[in-house]
Amino acid sequence: MSLDVVILAAGKSTRFASRLPKVLHLLGERPLVAYAVELAMQFTATPPVVIVSPESADAIRAWGGERVRYVVQPEPRGTGHAVRQARALLEGQAEHVLVLYADMPLVQEATLRHLVERHLTRQAAATLLTVTGEVTHGCGRLVREAIVEGAEATPDSATIHEQSSGSGVFAAAVLWEFLEQLQAGPRKGEYSLTDIVAPVAATGQTVETLTVTDPTEAIDINTRVDLALAEAVLRQRINARWMLAGVTLVDPASTYIGPNVTIGQDTVIQPNTHLRGTTTIGTGCTIGPNSLITGSTIGDRCVVLASVLEYAVMEEDSNIGPFSHLRQGARVCHGAHVGNFGEMKNSTLGPHAKMGHFSYLGDAQVGEDVNIGAGTITCNFDGERKHPTVIEEGTFIGSDSLLIAPVHIGAGAKTGAGSVVTHDIPARTVVYGVPARVHKQLDAEPTESKSDQE
Repeated sequence: MSLDVVILAAGKSTRFASRLPKVLHLLGERPLVAYAVELAMQFTATPPVVIVSPESADAIRAWGGERVRYVVQPEPRGTGHAVRQARALLEGQAEHVLVLYADMPLVQEATLRHLVERHLTRQAAATLLTVTGEVTHGCGRLVREAIVEGAEATPDSATIHEQSSGSGVFAAAVLWEFLEQLQAGPRKGEYSLTDIVAPVAATGQTVETLTVTDPTEAIDINTRVDLALAEAVLRQRINARWMLAGVTLVDPASTYIGPNVTIGQDTVIQPNTHLRGTTTIGTGCTIGPNSLITGSTIGDRCVVLASVLEYAVMEEDSNIGPFSHLRQGARVCHGAHVGNFGEMKNSTLGPHAKMGHFSYLGDAQVGEDVNIGAGTITCNFDGERKHPTVIEEGTFIGSDSLLIAPVHIGAGAKTGAGSVVTHDIPARTVVYGVPARVHKQLDAEPTESKSDQE
């Protein structure tokens, strides 16, 4: 069986009141058209054909690149007219054509597989996806002998509860033949794809339907109100999947999980938490409440309390928050702690190191078991260039220390409170003052363990 896929994406953004093409508006972090394209790629190795308008062509091409083929519908004259534009490109190629709508992103792969399977097993000329119930959003009413578009519906046909979603599979030869016979609708003057049902059925050829079990799959996004409804449905689907996989969502209604997020078992997601981008969270973590995590990797048994992570890494058993910010390139190593109002960018906080309060690490490499006192700042920017700070293991940085980069602080060194460090500090040296000066050299590393000292 050979199959081509045509995606209708030429609709304007009139009801969206937007300069951006409707199908490029985001749903679950992806453009609407992306859902149809990704579905299409599950059914054929041939790049799908996307029907675009002259106004939207450049923007959609910029998004889609070479993954898809483009055909321009020169004027908005309905869905049948739109599909007809693909005839020159597709006729004589595949045996069947699957038509999808870029503004119907909630159709699921399993549903379309069932649709295609029914079409093939029943040897149908056309097989249409239908929906029953009240979720219409402009779907056409199925009268069996024909499909009446929402705008053309009479009072009698408007009471019919079986509605066409518009999507369907067609025998290619039938599709191209009967598209040429379409007549414009009397009210809108448009050529509707589903108007081929009646003439096809009149020839005695089989027209099949498949009714979706979940009517939300047929939501057609025409306004931002519809977009918000679809967002809620998508969020419910994603949240349900993670709860069934062993993740606790304390309040699913206030939990926002992107489609590319991965979460380990027995992790608890507290209310008002947003997980975005390609984020990975390990097992046994507690995330939130009031946390925003984008494109980050979080190991097992970590805690993120009321904080923001952007393209950062937390290794296992580390914790952060409340009210802290890990920016791009931040890495909190195994067992390390970032307390309240801490900020890191392009920096590593070593294993079991602590940065408790109101501190900033920028372009810094901090070793194991370092204590960063409250109010410590690495002054990494001189107005023109960024400079590194290196703090070796076992160092104690006193509160309100300013470390003027580039600077290297040796292992086991200490800075007094309020120190302004402008030069490198040798290992196991105590400095303080403005600027910081050497006060004394500490004794050699003690041999007894921490437990002995206690």
